[in-house]
Amino acid sequence: MPVVSNFRTTLSRIALGASAGLVAGFTALAVAELVAGLIRPAAGPLTVVGGAVIDRTPAAVKDFAIRTFGEDDKTVLQLGILAVLALIAAALGVVALRHRRTGSCGILVFGAVGAVAALSRPDSEGSGDVLPSLAGALAGALALYLLAGRAAPASTTEEGASGGGWNRRGFLVAAGATAVGATAAGFLGRYLTGRQAQGATASRQGLVLPAPASPAPAVPQGVQLKIPGITPFTTPNGDFYRVDTALVVPKVDAGSWRLRIHGKGVKQARTYTLDDLLARPLIERDITLTCVSNEVGGPYAGNARWLGVPLSELLAECGVKPPSAGGGADQLVARSVDGMTLGSPVEDVMDGRDALLAVGMNGEPLPFDHGFPVRMVVPGLYGYVSACKWIEDIELTTFDAYDPYWVKRKWARKAPIKTQSRIDTPKPFGRPGAGTVVVAGVAWAQHRGITRVQIRVDDGPWQDADLAAQDTVDTWRQWSYRWQATPGGHNLTVRATDSTGQVQTEQRARTVPDGASGWHSVFVTVT
Repeated sequence: MPVVSNFRTTLSRIALGASAGLVAGFTALAVAELVAGLIRPAAGPLTVVGGAVIDRTPAAVKDFAIRTFGEDDKTVLQLGILAVLALIAAALGVVALRHRRTGSCGILVFGAVGAVAALSRPDSEGSGDVLPSLAGALAGALALYLLAGRAAPASTTEEGASGGGWNRRGFLVAAGATAVGATAAGFLGRYLTGRQAQGATASRQGLVLPAPASPAPAVPQGVQLKIPGITPFTTPNGDFYRVDTALVVPKVDAGSWRLRIHGKGVKQARTYTLDDLLARPLIERDITLTCVSNEVGGPYAGNARWLGVPLSELLAECGVKPPSAGGGADQLVARSVDGMTLGSPVEDVMDGRDALLAVGMNGEPLPFDHGFPVRMVVPGLYGYVSACKWIEDIELTTFDAYDPYWVKRKWARKAPIKTQSRIDTPKPFGRPGAGTVVVAGVAWAQHRGITRVQIRVDDGPWQDADLAAQDTVDTWRQWSYRWQATPGGHNLTVRATDSTGQVQTEQRARTVPDGASGWHSVFVTVT
Protein backbone atom coordinates (compact mmCIF):
# COMPACT_ATOMS: atom_id res chain seq x y z
CA MET A 1 0.00 0.00 0.00
CA PRO A 2 2.62 2.56 -1.05
CA VAL A 3 0.00 5.22 -1.87
CA VAL A 4 -1.54 5.04 1.61
CA SER A 5 1.90 5.04 3.20
CA ASN A 6 2.99 8.10 1.22
CA PHE A 7 -0.25 9.89 2.12
CA ARG A 8 0.30 9.18 5.81
CA THR A 9 3.87 10.34 5.54
CA THR A 10 2.74 13.57 3.89
CA LEU A 11 0.15 14.21 6.59
CA SER A 12 2.73 13.48 9.28
CA ARG A 13 5.14 15.99 7.72
CA ILE A 14 2.44 18.64 7.48
CA ALA A 15 1.46 18.08 11.11
CA LEU A 16 5.07 18.31 12.26
CA GLY A 17 5.66 21.45 10.22
CA ALA A 18 2.49 23.10 11.44
CA SER A 19 3.41 22.21 15.03
CA ALA A 20 6.85 23.72 14.56
CA GLY A 21 5.26 26.90 13.19
CA LEU A 22 2.78 27.17 16.05
CA VAL A 23 5.49 26.70 18.68
CA ALA A 24 7.64 29.29 16.92
CA GLY A 25 4.74 31.73 16.72
CA PHE A 26 3.99 31.23 20.40
CA THR A 27 7.66 31.85 21.16
CA ALA A 28 7.62 35.07 19.18
CA LEU A 29 4.59 36.42 21.04
CA ALA A 30 5.92 35.33 24.44
CA VAL A 31 9.32 36.93 23.96
CA ALA A 32 7.64 40.07 22.63
CA GLU A 33 5.49 40.12 25.77
CA LEU A 34 8.62 39.86 27.91
CA VAL A 35 10.42 42.69 26.13
CA ALA A 36 7.28 44.85 26.23
CA GLY A 37 7.10 44.23 29.97
CA LEU A 38 10.68 45.48 30.28
CA ILE A 39 10.20 48.52 28.03
CA ARG A 40 6.56 49.60 27.68
CA PRO A 41 3.55 47.25 27.79
CA ALA A 42 1.61 49.36 25.28
CA ALA A 43 4.30 48.57 22.67
CA GLY A 44 3.50 44.85 22.57
CA PRO A 45 2.77 43.56 19.05
CA LEU A 46 -0.79 42.45 19.74
CA THR A 47 -1.59 45.87 21.15
CA VAL A 48 0.02 47.94 18.39
CA VAL A 49 -1.22 45.77 15.53
CA GLY A 50 -4.69 45.61 17.06
CA GLY A 51 -4.69 49.38 17.46
CA ALA A 52 -3.63 49.83 13.85
CA VAL A 53 -6.46 47.52 12.74
CA ILE A 54 -8.98 49.53 14.77
CA ASP A 55 -7.72 52.81 13.32
CA ARG A 56 -8.13 51.52 9.76
CA THR A 57 -11.49 49.87 10.24
CA PRO A 58 -14.38 51.73 8.55
CA ALA A 59 -16.84 53.40 10.91
CA ALA A 60 -19.68 51.13 9.78
CA VAL A 61 -17.65 48.02 10.62
CA LYS A 62 -16.74 49.39 14.05
CA ASP A 63 -20.38 50.16 14.64
CA PHE A 64 -21.28 46.59 13.65
CA ALA A 65 -18.66 45.19 16.04
CA ILE A 66 -19.97 47.24 18.97
CA ARG A 67 -23.56 46.35 18.11
CA THR A 68 -22.78 42.64 17.76
CA PHE A 69 -20.15 42.01 20.41
CA GLY A 70 -20.77 44.89 22.81
CA GLU A 71 -17.95 45.53 25.25
CA ASP A 72 -16.32 42.25 24.15
CA ASP A 73 -15.45 43.73 20.74
CA LYS A 74 -11.77 44.16 21.67
CA THR A 75 -11.52 40.58 22.92
CA VAL A 76 -13.03 39.34 19.67
CA LEU A 77 -10.53 41.44 17.69
CA GLN A 78 -7.57 40.08 19.63
CA LEU A 79 -8.79 36.50 19.27
CA GLY A 80 -9.22 37.10 15.55
CA ILE A 81 -5.67 38.42 15.25
CA LEU A 82 -4.35 35.42 17.19
CA ALA A 83 -6.28 33.02 14.96
CA VAL A 84 -4.86 34.60 11.81
CA LEU A 85 -1.34 34.56 13.24
CA ALA A 86 -1.73 30.90 14.21
CA LEU A 87 -2.78 29.95 10.67
CA ILE A 88 0.10 31.87 9.14
CA ALA A 89 2.58 30.43 11.64
CA ALA A 90 1.39 26.90 10.86
CA ALA A 91 1.77 27.54 7.13
CA LEU A 92 5.26 28.97 7.60
CA GLY A 93 6.14 25.87 9.62
CA VAL A 94 5.15 23.63 6.72
CA VAL A 95 7.17 25.77 4.32
CA ALA A 96 10.17 25.61 6.66
CA LEU A 97 10.37 21.80 6.37
CA ARG A 98 11.93 22.26 2.94
CA HIS A 99 12.93 25.90 3.08
CA ARG A 100 14.06 26.70 6.58
CA ARG A 101 15.34 30.16 5.79
CA THR A 102 12.21 31.11 3.87
CA GLY A 103 9.93 30.03 6.71
CA SER A 104 12.03 31.84 9.29
CA CYS A 105 12.14 34.98 7.18
CA GLY A 106 8.36 34.90 7.05
CA ILE A 107 8.26 35.34 10.81
CA LEU A 108 10.75 38.20 10.53
CA VAL A 109 8.40 39.90 8.07
CA PHE A 110 5.63 39.86 10.64
CA GLY A 111 8.04 41.31 13.17
CA ALA A 112 8.68 44.16 10.76
CA VAL A 113 4.92 44.69 10.42
CA GLY A 114 4.64 44.92 14.19
CA ALA A 115 7.53 47.39 14.33
CA VAL A 116 5.93 49.63 11.71
CA ALA A 117 2.62 49.47 13.56
CA ALA A 118 4.38 50.43 16.80
CA LEU A 119 5.93 53.52 15.21
CA SER A 120 2.61 54.51 13.64
CA ARG A 121 0.70 54.62 16.94
CA PRO A 122 -0.23 58.11 18.15
CA ASP A 123 1.16 57.31 21.59
CA SER A 124 4.47 55.96 20.27
CA GLU A 125 7.46 56.96 22.37
CA GLY A 126 10.01 56.47 19.61
CA SER A 127 12.29 53.79 18.25
CA GLY A 128 12.25 51.80 21.48
CA ASP A 129 8.70 50.74 20.73
CA VAL A 130 9.90 48.52 17.87
CA LEU A 131 11.97 46.31 20.15
CA PRO A 132 9.19 43.99 21.40
CA SER A 133 8.08 43.12 17.86
CA LEU A 134 11.62 42.72 16.52
CA ALA A 135 12.89 40.71 19.51
CA GLY A 136 9.87 38.45 19.37
CA ALA A 137 10.29 37.93 15.63
CA LEU A 138 13.97 37.05 16.01
CA ALA A 139 13.19 34.53 18.73
CA GLY A 140 10.37 33.03 16.69
CA ALA A 141 12.48 32.83 13.53
CA LEU A 142 15.32 31.10 15.40
CA ALA A 143 12.87 28.68 17.02
CA LEU A 144 11.33 27.78 13.67
CA TYR A 145 14.72 27.32 12.03
CA LEU A 146 15.84 24.91 14.76
CA LEU A 147 12.55 23.03 15.02
CA ALA A 148 12.25 22.63 11.26
CA GLY A 149 15.68 21.08 11.27
CA ARG A 150 14.49 18.55 13.82
CA ALA A 151 11.22 17.83 12.03
CA ALA A 152 12.44 17.43 8.45
CA PRO A 153 14.44 14.59 6.94
CA ALA A 154 18.03 15.76 6.72
CA SER A 155 18.02 15.27 2.93
CA THR A 156 15.28 17.87 2.45
CA THR A 157 16.91 20.74 4.32
CA GLU A 158 18.68 23.57 2.62
CA GLU A 159 21.99 22.54 4.17
CA GLY A 160 22.06 19.61 1.75
CA ALA A 161 22.85 16.85 4.25
CA SER A 162 21.97 13.37 3.04
CA GLY A 163 20.15 10.46 4.52
CA GLY A 164 18.19 10.95 7.69
CA GLY A 165 14.55 10.18 8.29
CA TRP A 166 12.12 11.73 10.73
CA ASN A 167 13.71 12.69 14.01
CA ARG A 168 10.41 12.70 15.87
CA ARG A 169 11.88 12.26 19.34
CA GLY A 170 14.37 15.03 18.79
CA PHE A 171 11.60 17.28 17.47
CA LEU A 172 9.29 16.61 20.40
CA VAL A 173 12.05 17.26 22.92
CA ALA A 174 13.06 20.49 21.18
CA ALA A 175 9.45 21.64 20.73
CA GLY A 176 8.61 20.88 24.35
CA ALA A 177 11.66 22.71 25.66
CA THR A 178 10.93 25.69 23.43
CA ALA A 179 7.30 25.83 24.53
CA VAL A 180 8.30 25.66 28.21
CA GLY A 181 10.85 28.43 27.75
CA ALA A 182 8.34 30.56 25.85
CA THR A 183 5.70 30.02 28.51
CA ALA A 184 8.15 31.15 31.18
CA ALA A 185 9.01 34.23 29.14
CA GLY A 186 5.33 35.05 28.68
CA PHE A 187 4.57 34.72 32.39
CA LEU A 188 7.58 36.86 33.26
CA GLY A 189 6.41 39.47 30.77
CA ARG A 190 2.94 39.53 32.34
CA TYR A 191 4.53 39.85 35.76
CA LEU A 192 6.66 42.80 34.67
CA THR A 193 3.65 44.45 33.05
CA GLY A 194 1.72 44.03 36.28
CA ARG A 195 4.58 45.54 38.27
CA GLN A 196 4.63 48.59 36.02
CA ALA A 197 0.94 49.11 36.79
CA GLN A 198 1.43 48.75 40.56
CA GLY A 199 2.39 52.38 40.98
CA ALA A 200 -0.79 53.53 39.26
CA THR A 201 -2.89 51.10 41.27
CA ALA A 202 -1.31 52.24 44.53
CA SER A 203 -1.81 55.90 43.61
CA ARG A 204 -5.51 55.28 43.01
CA GLN A 205 -5.92 53.29 46.21
CA GLY A 206 -4.21 56.03 48.20
CA LEU A 207 -6.16 58.90 46.67
CA VAL A 208 -8.56 60.60 49.06
CA LEU A 209 -11.06 62.79 47.26
CA PRO A 210 -11.85 66.10 48.96
CA ALA A 211 -15.40 67.04 49.81
CA PRO A 212 -17.08 69.06 47.06
CA ALA A 213 -17.39 72.80 47.53
CA SER A 214 -20.67 72.48 45.61
CA PRO A 215 -22.34 69.15 46.42
CA ALA A 216 -24.85 67.61 44.05
CA PRO A 217 -28.43 68.58 44.89
CA ALA A 218 -30.29 65.95 46.86
CA VAL A 219 -31.97 63.45 44.57
CA PRO A 220 -35.74 64.00 44.83
CA GLN A 221 -37.91 61.26 46.23
CA GLY A 222 -39.58 59.30 43.48
CA VAL A 223 -36.64 59.41 41.06
CA GLN A 224 -36.19 55.63 41.37
CA LEU A 225 -39.35 53.68 40.58
CA LYS A 226 -39.86 50.43 42.46
CA ILE A 227 -40.51 48.37 39.37
CA PRO A 228 -38.70 45.07 38.73
CA GLY A 229 -36.60 45.15 35.57
CA ILE A 230 -36.24 48.93 35.26
CA THR A 231 -32.75 50.39 34.89
CA PRO A 232 -31.43 51.83 38.18
CA PHE A 233 -31.34 55.62 38.30
CA THR A 234 -27.67 55.55 39.32
CA THR A 235 -25.50 53.13 37.38
CA PRO A 236 -22.94 51.30 39.57
CA ASN A 237 -19.36 51.78 38.40
CA GLY A 238 -19.00 48.10 37.58
CA ASP A 239 -22.06 48.21 35.32
CA PHE A 240 -21.29 51.50 33.57
CA TYR A 241 -20.79 50.99 29.85
CA ARG A 242 -17.31 51.15 28.35
CA VAL A 243 -16.84 51.95 24.68
CA ASP A 244 -13.38 53.10 23.51
CA THR A 245 -10.53 51.99 21.25
CA ALA A 246 -8.03 51.06 23.98
CA LEU A 247 -7.00 47.40 23.69
CA VAL A 248 -5.02 47.84 26.92
CA VAL A 249 -6.58 50.11 29.54
CA PRO A 250 -4.04 52.85 30.38
CA LYS A 251 -2.94 52.83 34.00
CA VAL A 252 -1.59 56.25 34.80
CA ASP A 253 0.21 57.07 38.05
CA ALA A 254 -1.62 59.96 39.69
CA GLY A 255 1.66 61.40 40.95
CA SER A 256 3.18 61.73 37.49
CA TRP A 257 0.01 62.80 35.67
CA ARG A 258 0.01 66.22 34.03
CA LEU A 259 -2.52 68.22 32.03
CA ARG A 260 -1.39 70.89 29.59
CA ILE A 261 -3.74 73.59 28.28
CA HIS A 262 -2.50 75.53 25.26
CA GLY A 263 -3.41 76.76 21.80
CA LYS A 264 -5.38 79.48 20.10
CA GLY A 265 -6.59 82.19 22.48
CA VAL A 266 -4.59 80.86 25.44
CA LYS A 267 -2.62 83.79 26.87
CA GLN A 268 -0.09 81.51 28.53
CA ALA A 269 0.07 77.73 28.33
CA ARG A 270 -0.40 76.09 31.71
CA THR A 271 0.32 72.66 33.13
CA TYR A 272 -1.67 71.21 36.03
CA THR A 273 -0.98 68.30 38.36
CA LEU A 274 -3.67 66.23 40.00
CA ASP A 275 -2.88 67.95 43.30
CA ASP A 276 -3.47 71.28 41.58
CA LEU A 277 -6.94 70.18 40.56
CA LEU A 278 -7.80 68.65 43.92
CA ALA A 279 -6.82 71.87 45.68
CA ARG A 280 -9.45 73.79 43.75
CA PRO A 281 -13.14 74.04 44.69
CA LEU A 282 -14.72 70.89 43.27
CA ILE A 283 -18.31 70.46 42.19
CA GLU A 284 -20.41 67.30 42.28
CA ARG A 285 -23.14 66.62 39.73
CA ASP A 286 -25.38 63.78 38.55
CA ILE A 287 -24.90 63.47 34.77
CA THR A 288 -26.06 60.86 32.29
CA LEU A 289 -23.58 59.93 29.57
CA THR A 290 -24.51 58.36 26.23
CA CYS A 291 -22.31 56.76 23.59
CA VAL A 292 -22.96 57.68 19.97
CA SER A 293 -22.77 53.96 19.15
CA ASN A 294 -25.92 53.36 21.17
CA GLU A 295 -28.62 51.92 18.92
CA VAL A 296 -32.26 52.77 19.52
CA GLY A 297 -33.10 50.89 22.72
CA GLY A 298 -29.43 50.08 23.29
CA PRO A 299 -27.48 49.75 26.57
CA TYR A 300 -24.76 52.36 26.10
CA ALA A 301 -26.11 55.03 28.43
CA GLY A 302 -25.43 55.39 32.13
CA ASN A 303 -25.94 57.84 34.96
CA ALA A 304 -23.34 58.58 37.64
CA ARG A 305 -22.45 61.16 40.27
CA TRP A 306 -19.32 62.93 39.05
CA LEU A 307 -16.87 65.00 41.10
CA GLY A 308 -14.56 67.40 39.33
CA VAL A 309 -13.27 70.83 38.41
CA PRO A 310 -15.45 73.10 36.25
CA LEU A 311 -13.66 73.07 32.91
CA SER A 312 -14.84 76.54 31.97
CA GLU A 313 -13.04 78.02 34.99
CA LEU A 314 -9.72 76.51 33.97
CA LEU A 315 -10.15 77.72 30.42
CA ALA A 316 -11.07 81.23 31.58
CA GLU A 317 -7.96 81.33 33.78
CA CYS A 318 -5.90 80.60 30.68
CA GLY A 319 -7.55 83.49 28.85
CA VAL A 320 -9.87 81.42 26.68
CA LYS A 321 -13.13 83.03 25.57
CA PRO A 322 -16.01 81.33 23.74
CA PRO A 323 -16.68 82.46 20.17
CA SER A 324 -19.80 84.34 21.33
CA ALA A 325 -17.52 86.51 23.48
CA GLY A 326 -14.97 87.11 20.74
CA GLY A 327 -12.76 84.07 21.29
CA GLY A 328 -10.76 82.86 18.33
CA ALA A 329 -11.00 79.13 19.07
CA ASP A 330 -14.23 77.25 18.44
CA GLN A 331 -12.92 73.72 19.09
CA LEU A 332 -11.34 72.18 22.17
CA VAL A 333 -9.24 69.13 21.26
CA ALA A 334 -8.70 66.78 24.20
CA ARG A 335 -5.90 64.19 23.95
CA SER A 336 -5.59 61.08 26.05
CA VAL A 337 -2.41 59.29 27.08
CA ASP A 338 -3.04 56.65 24.38
CA GLY A 339 -3.21 59.27 21.63
CA MET A 340 -7.00 59.46 21.21
CA THR A 341 -8.29 62.90 20.21
CA LEU A 342 -11.82 64.21 20.78
CA GLY A 343 -13.12 67.60 19.67
CA SER A 344 -15.70 69.61 21.66
CA PRO A 345 -17.31 72.95 20.77
CA VAL A 346 -15.77 75.64 22.98
CA GLU A 347 -19.12 77.40 23.06
CA ASP A 348 -20.82 74.36 24.60
CA VAL A 349 -18.08 73.78 27.16
CA MET A 350 -18.25 77.40 28.33
CA ASP A 351 -21.99 78.11 28.08
CA GLY A 352 -22.68 77.52 31.78
CA ARG A 353 -23.41 73.79 31.72
CA ASP A 354 -21.53 71.60 34.21
CA ALA A 355 -18.66 70.56 31.94
CA LEU A 356 -16.12 68.87 34.19
CA LEU A 357 -12.63 67.57 34.45
CA ALA A 358 -13.85 64.69 36.60
CA VAL A 359 -11.73 63.00 39.25
CA GLY A 360 -14.46 61.01 41.01
CA MET A 361 -17.32 58.73 40.04
CA ASN A 362 -20.05 57.62 42.42
CA GLY A 363 -18.05 58.55 45.50
CA GLU A 364 -14.69 57.05 44.59
CA PRO A 365 -11.72 57.91 42.37
CA LEU A 366 -12.38 57.19 38.72
CA PRO A 367 -11.96 53.49 37.88
CA PHE A 368 -9.14 52.82 35.41
CA ASP A 369 -11.70 51.71 32.81
CA HIS A 370 -13.37 55.10 33.07
CA GLY A 371 -10.37 57.37 32.83
CA PHE A 372 -8.37 57.52 36.07
CA PRO A 373 -6.99 59.89 37.12
CA VAL A 374 -8.91 62.55 35.14
CA ARG A 375 -11.48 62.56 32.34
CA MET A 376 -13.83 65.00 30.67
CA VAL A 377 -17.59 64.97 31.23
CA VAL A 378 -19.82 67.35 29.24
CA PRO A 379 -23.59 66.97 29.65
CA GLY A 380 -25.58 67.06 26.44
CA LEU A 381 -22.86 65.86 24.05
CA TYR A 382 -22.21 62.33 22.85
CA GLY A 383 -19.06 60.81 24.31
CA TYR A 384 -17.03 60.86 21.11
CA VAL A 385 -17.04 64.67 21.12
CA SER A 386 -16.70 65.24 24.85
CA ALA A 387 -15.87 62.34 27.17
CA CYS A 388 -12.09 62.07 26.83
CA LYS A 389 -10.74 59.49 29.27
CA TRP A 390 -7.15 59.48 30.56
CA ILE A 391 -6.86 63.07 29.40
CA GLU A 392 -3.43 64.73 29.37
CA ASP A 393 -3.68 67.61 26.90
CA ILE A 394 -6.20 70.28 25.89
CA GLU A 395 -5.53 72.30 22.77
CA LEU A 396 -7.68 75.23 21.68
CA THR A 397 -8.06 75.39 17.90
CA THR A 398 -10.76 75.60 15.23
CA PHE A 399 -12.92 73.04 13.48
CA ASP A 400 -11.47 74.17 10.17
CA ALA A 401 -7.90 73.65 11.34
CA TYR A 402 -8.10 70.17 12.84
CA ASP A 403 -10.16 66.99 12.54
CA PRO A 404 -10.05 64.72 15.64
CA TYR A 405 -9.95 60.93 15.49
CA TRP A 406 -13.62 60.20 14.86
CA VAL A 407 -14.19 63.11 12.49
CA LYS A 408 -11.42 61.72 10.27
CA ARG A 409 -13.51 58.55 10.13
CA LYS A 410 -16.64 60.33 8.82
CA TRP A 411 -18.43 61.00 12.10
CA ALA A 412 -19.99 64.44 12.57
CA ARG A 413 -17.96 67.28 14.03
CA LYS A 414 -20.73 68.30 16.41
CA ALA A 415 -23.05 65.84 18.11
CA PRO A 416 -25.63 66.98 20.68
CA ILE A 417 -27.42 64.02 22.24
CA LYS A 418 -30.73 63.20 20.59
CA THR A 419 -33.94 62.70 22.57
CA GLN A 420 -34.32 58.98 23.19
CA SER A 421 -36.45 56.59 25.21
CA ARG A 422 -36.22 52.89 25.96
CA ILE A 423 -38.51 50.13 27.20
CA ASP A 424 -36.73 48.14 29.92
CA THR A 425 -39.64 45.92 30.91
CA PRO A 426 -41.23 43.77 29.59
CA LYS A 427 -38.32 42.39 27.61
CA PRO A 428 -38.54 41.70 23.87
CA PHE A 429 -40.45 38.48 23.16
CA GLY A 430 -41.56 38.33 26.78
CA ARG A 431 -44.70 36.42 27.75
CA PRO A 432 -46.52 38.43 30.43
CA GLY A 433 -49.87 37.29 31.75
CA ALA A 434 -53.12 38.98 30.78
CA GLY A 435 -54.30 41.83 32.98
CA THR A 436 -52.31 44.75 34.33
CA VAL A 437 -48.77 44.76 32.95
CA VAL A 438 -46.39 47.53 33.99
CA VAL A 439 -44.42 48.83 31.02
CA ALA A 440 -41.43 50.89 32.20
CA GLY A 441 -38.09 52.29 31.15
CA VAL A 442 -35.95 55.40 30.89
CA ALA A 443 -35.78 58.44 28.62
CA TRP A 444 -33.05 61.03 28.18
CA ALA A 445 -32.36 64.36 26.51
CA GLN A 446 -29.36 65.67 28.43
CA HIS A 447 -29.19 69.41 29.04
CA ARG A 448 -32.83 69.74 27.94
CA GLY A 449 -34.65 67.24 30.14
CA ILE A 450 -37.66 64.99 29.55
CA THR A 451 -41.17 66.39 30.05
CA ARG A 452 -43.34 63.68 28.51
CA VAL A 453 -43.24 59.99 27.63
CA GLN A 454 -45.94 58.20 25.64
CA ILE A 455 -46.72 54.56 24.94
CA ARG A 456 -48.55 53.08 21.98
CA VAL A 457 -49.94 49.55 21.90
CA ASP A 458 -49.98 48.14 18.38
CA ASP A 459 -51.49 50.84 16.11
CA GLY A 460 -53.60 52.39 18.85
CA PRO A 461 -53.47 55.96 20.12
CA TRP A 462 -50.54 57.37 22.08
CA GLN A 463 -51.10 57.22 25.84
CA ASP A 464 -49.22 59.31 28.41
CA ALA A 465 -46.93 57.37 30.73
CA ASP A 466 -46.36 58.36 34.36
CA LEU A 467 -43.05 60.15 34.84
CA ALA A 468 -40.80 59.58 37.82
CA ALA A 469 -39.51 62.69 39.57
CA GLN A 470 -36.84 64.57 37.64
CA ASP A 471 -33.41 64.97 39.19
CA THR A 472 -31.90 67.49 36.76
CA VAL A 473 -32.12 68.17 33.04
CA ASP A 474 -28.71 66.47 32.71
CA THR A 475 -29.97 63.08 33.92
CA TRP A 476 -32.25 60.49 32.43
CA ARG A 477 -35.79 60.05 33.71
CA GLN A 478 -37.69 56.90 34.53
CA TRP A 479 -41.28 56.34 33.43
CA SER A 480 -44.01 53.71 33.71
CA TYR A 481 -47.37 52.83 32.16
CA ARG A 482 -50.00 50.42 33.48
CA TRP A 483 -51.22 48.48 30.47
CA GLN A 484 -54.36 46.38 30.53
CA ALA A 485 -52.96 43.56 28.43
CA THR A 486 -55.18 41.23 26.42
CA PRO A 487 -54.12 37.79 25.16
CA GLY A 488 -52.17 37.61 21.91
CA GLY A 489 -49.17 39.24 20.29
CA HIS A 490 -48.68 42.99 20.80
CA ASN A 491 -46.14 45.59 19.77
CA LEU A 492 -45.27 48.23 22.39
CA THR A 493 -43.69 51.49 21.22
CA VAL A 494 -42.34 54.42 23.24
CA ARG A 495 -41.49 58.02 22.41
CA ALA A 496 -40.40 61.01 24.52
CA THR A 497 -40.67 64.79 24.40
CA ASP A 498 -37.96 67.11 25.72
CA SER A 499 -38.36 70.46 27.47
CA THR A 500 -38.15 72.37 24.19
CA GLY A 501 -41.32 70.61 23.01
CA GLN A 502 -39.41 68.52 20.49
CA VAL A 503 -40.96 65.07 20.11
CA GLN A 504 -38.61 62.16 19.56
CA THR A 505 -38.50 61.51 15.84
CA GLU A 506 -39.90 58.36 14.29
CA GLN A 507 -37.33 58.54 11.47
CA ARG A 508 -34.89 55.68 11.75
CA ALA A 509 -31.19 56.51 11.49
CA ARG A 510 -28.12 54.42 12.26
CA THR A 511 -25.49 55.60 14.68
CA VAL A 512 -23.17 57.00 11.99
CA PRO A 513 -22.58 59.95 11.67
CA ASP A 514 -24.21 61.63 14.69
CA GLY A 515 -26.24 59.11 16.68
CA ALA A 516 -29.19 56.79 16.17
CA SER A 517 -32.79 57.93 16.04
CA GLY A 518 -36.23 56.32 15.90
CA TRP A 519 -38.77 54.83 18.29
CA HIS A 520 -37.98 51.82 20.44
CA SER A 521 -40.45 48.93 20.21
CA VAL A 522 -40.74 45.51 21.80
CA PHE A 523 -42.96 42.62 20.79
CA VAL A 524 -44.57 40.55 23.53
CA THR A 525 -47.02 37.67 23.65
CA VAL A 526 -49.65 37.98 26.36
CA THR A 527 -50.71 34.60 27.70
